[in-house]
Amino acid sequence: MAGIIGKKIGMMRIFDDGGAAVSVTVVEAGPCPVLQIKSVETDGYTAVQLGFGAQKDKRASKAEKGHAAKAGLDAAPRLVREFALSDGDEYEIGQAITVEVFEVGDSVKVTGTSKGKGFQGVVKRYGFAGRPASHGHPKSRIPGSIGPGTDPSRVIKGKKLPGRMGGVRSSLPNAKVVRVDLERNLLFIKGGVPGSRNSYLLIQK
Repeated sequence: MAGIIGKKIGMMRIFDDGGAAVSVTVVEAGPCPVLQIKSVETDGYTAVQLGFGAQKDKRASKAEKGHAAKAGLDAAPRLVREFALSDGDEYEIGQAITVEVFEVGDSVKVTGTSKGKGFQGVVKRYGFAGRPASHGHPKSRIPGSIGPGTDPSRVIKGKKLPGRMGGVRSSLPNAKVVRVDLERNLLFIKGGVPGSRNSYLLIQK
């Protein structure tokens, strides 16, 4: 199974059969029409191209409309993404991928763009302990000495320093599917996943 495209709705809690509260992320996943199937003969690799949502007619280009029309769609998708195919995967152009492909207990990888947190120091960005907090230390959150001495007399590349945090492509592996709502195309995934509300996610088994 290749995967599915979804939109993060938000977080909530549900109760399992034992009455324990479980924090979950609610994702509106699919239906995702198959727009194109790529093969080694024509494209040099194997993949399936899926769409999600629908654009307004005035915002879609002629190329996007024509590509969608070949798959039998009335409107161009809002988002188009490719998923690598594995052995045994079979898809047809125009086929709709829904949350039916998932079951409770499945392990999935969720990929999205993490929340942007702006310019942050090393304590928040990397979890540095900081300096002693007692007696009013004047610089309790600085990174400390960063120079390695006379040789090589420079700061080594990759040193953990303050900088821009978040807003990057991020994946969460081995997330558990807690509930599947077929009527509303919803997936309930245990815990938090990358991204803010209404951001797009790629979900793969």
